[in-house]
Amino acid sequence: MIKEIFEGIAFTITKRPKLVACLLVAAFCIGLYGMTMLSMQTGWETYVDKDTPAGALQAKYNQEYQADTIILIIEAGDPLSPDVLAYIDDLEKNIKQQQNINSVGSITDYLKAYNGGMLPSSKEETLVLVNSLPEDLRSTLYPSNVLTLVQIKLTPGLSEDVQKSVLKNIGSVIDASPTPPGVTVEISGSPAFSQQMGEGLTSNMGILIGGAMILMIITMGILFAYVRHRFMPVLLVGLGLITSLGLMGLAGISLNMAVIGAFPVLIGLGIDYAIQFHARFDEEARKGSLDDAVFMTVTRTGPAVLYAMLATSMGFVAMFISTVPMIRSFGLVAIIGINTCYWFSCIGMPTLGLLLNYKPKPQTGQCYAVGTEACDTIIGKEKNKKKSGFSYEDFLTSTSVKIAKNPIPVLLIAGLIALIGFQIDPTIPVSSDENAFVPSDMPAKINIDKVTRIIGATSTADLMIQGSRVTDLDTVRWIKEFQDYELAHHQELTGATSIVTYILQYNGGAMPRTQAELDTVLAKIPQSTKEAYLSSPMNGIIRFSTTDMEMSQENDLKEQMVKEIAFLEPPIGITVEPAGSFELYTSLLGSMSESKDQMTVLGFIFVFVFLILVYRHLHAVSPIIPIIFIVGWNAVMMYLIGLTYTPLTATLGSMTIGVAAEYTILVMERYAEEEERLHDPIAAIQESVQKIGSAITVSGLATFFGFSALCLATFPIISNFGISTLIAVGFSLTGAIFIMPAVLSLMGQLSQWLDSRKKGHTIPPAAASETPVPPAE
Repeated sequence: MIKEIFEGIAFTITKRPKLVACLLVAAFCIGLYGMTMLSMQTGWETYVDKDTPAGALQAKYNQEYQADTIILIIEAGDPLSPDVLAYIDDLEKNIKQQQNINSVGSITDYLKAYNGGMLPSSKEETLVLVNSLPEDLRSTLYPSNVLTLVQIKLTPGLSEDVQKSVLKNIGSVIDASPTPPGVTVEISGSPAFSQQMGEGLTSNMGILIGGAMILMIITMGILFAYVRHRFMPVLLVGLGLITSLGLMGLAGISLNMAVIGAFPVLIGLGIDYAIQFHARFDEEARKGSLDDAVFMTVTRTGPAVLYAMLATSMGFVAMFISTVPMIRSFGLVAIIGINTCYWFSCIGMPTLGLLLNYKPKPQTGQCYAVGTEACDTIIGKEKNKKKSGFSYEDFLTSTSVKIAKNPIPVLLIAGLIALIGFQIDPTIPVSSDENAFVPSDMPAKINIDKVTRIIGATSTADLMIQGSRVTDLDTVRWIKEFQDYELAHHQELTGATSIVTYILQYNGGAMPRTQAELDTVLAKIPQSTKEAYLSSPMNGIIRFSTTDMEMSQENDLKEQMVKEIAFLEPPIGITVEPAGSFELYTSLLGSMSESKDQMTVLGFIFVFVFLILVYRHLHAVSPIIPIIFIVGWNAVMMYLIGLTYTPLTATLGSMTIGVAAEYTILVMERYAEEEERLHDPIAAIQESVQKIGSAITVSGLATFFGFSALCLATFPIISNFGISTLIAVGFSLTGAIFIMPAVLSLMGQLSQWLDSRKKGHTIPPAAASETPVPPAE
């Protein structure tokens, strides 16, 4: 079936190359159209699946209670001067007139409230009023003698697009307001943070793709100089990448941090495929006609690279087990991208070769193709030449033979290092703090950090209360008991606010004694105040203010509070669950820790099953052993250089399995071919490494440089992922070139032993108890 498909492709290309080229151009144009439909996603939906119970709870929380706040940081030489206060007051009035603004508050509101509705006319009057405010309120409104804050609460449940519109309107109001001399206004808060994150990710996408393509051009210029049209692989990868982006847009896949991090990965893998097709086509064009070159390239290299590409896909398929949408989108985009780049290379390279009337350069002895029988002519000629000085090819060959003759010590050392890696992997920190994912110099992050230093942590630990009657007297009493218990037992909690807070406030500080009394008090509370903590009689919220904590500490606090909810037993029919960022990022921490190991194990299983189904031979399992070692080595290196697991690096295990599978499979394929010809495992290993060792190295270097573009990202989460991928590619090459010979040597010895058993060199069962007789010489 596979053979017929590739023969049909080759026949179509040779008979109608212009038609095939037009089809590729049409696919590219569809990709360009699809790119216009791409959108950036930075919200909570990148971390939790909206179709799960946790996602439904998060959506309900956002709709009813998540009133995001925009904070204006106003710096001036004297924030309490009459002209600055008048400016702030006018700014408030203009902002309040904008849509989707719930409330605006600043120091001017309190000054007017304490001064008969008017701002003080002098600095002295202002100071008297400010000094009369409670200390905690004064430190929030007027935290220093050069700074004051304006807090703008948005309508709950606004989408990202609407929040961007609100931010734009507020920015326009600020720009249109005459600013007193020496006054500066900066915008902070989570909406501004999300907006700048999206803009930063978009700019980083351009940097990463552009950087990767430039690196590919440099790589092709240096390492691929022996072929004509050396930059053709870059063109094919560019076409494949744009088409992939278009398919994403047409499929409604949004961009996010993980997806952007996937693009250099696609370029690195895609250039690998294009190099192999180009090198094979160049080699075949030296032997005969271009039509024959097309046929041999498509029918021989096509299936070989297809199997390697599908094995790589198995690693990405394993990512679908993750509960984090961002990780699943990484896997999906990677699968789309490498398949698109593969087919553009498989079909586009021979087609362009025909249309350009490809003529190979004079032979130089270089060949980087890795398909079956590729490079045999050149390598055969090179064998007869005397070489002087260091030869990388000779180094690989001699080293592989030494390893093949002494496989057990090599495998024991490599396995020991991998075992250490698997042991220390659980100790590598896991980070789910979105604040740590963005550049440290991003203005919105700087401003948020400034606000945190001024007024303390702005994070809260929110708990959603749901049930038949949240406003029942027994439920309200339980909420009061729970709040008091939590504040008494957790020093990280600095305060609690819920509907109980206002019930006490509007009832003279005492809890109602009857349901009728409670209903009367609830009726007194203003609707706007009530809705902030009680959206309906069946839904409410407890909001604990907290100190500034590490995410792991916050997760520990959440788990303890969940246990205490069960211990204190809410009334029958009432559920109390963590919600908001308190639940979102702490759950992300656990999801990453759990899914990264599951993805790795599943990746091994998928690749193993794939190899067995495709090759149906004992040698098929040989790539699994070096891949296991490589995953363990990754953990050792991450630990040594201090990398942490994030939503991107959590994919490293399954991604490494996919990348390493390609190189190890290519070595295995060549070995199987040589072993069948020579019937000697050691000689087959020597021939295999000699013929494709340099080819895989160059192919790996091209992938390496493609991945290295990730290090250009200004977002730490992406640049750190780039470092980890470079480690993975380096170890993948090491495993393929130096560990595979040891594995294949043992496999060859095992095969010979099994063959000898089949030929009758075993002791018959009836003679098992007799003294064994040595076999005849």
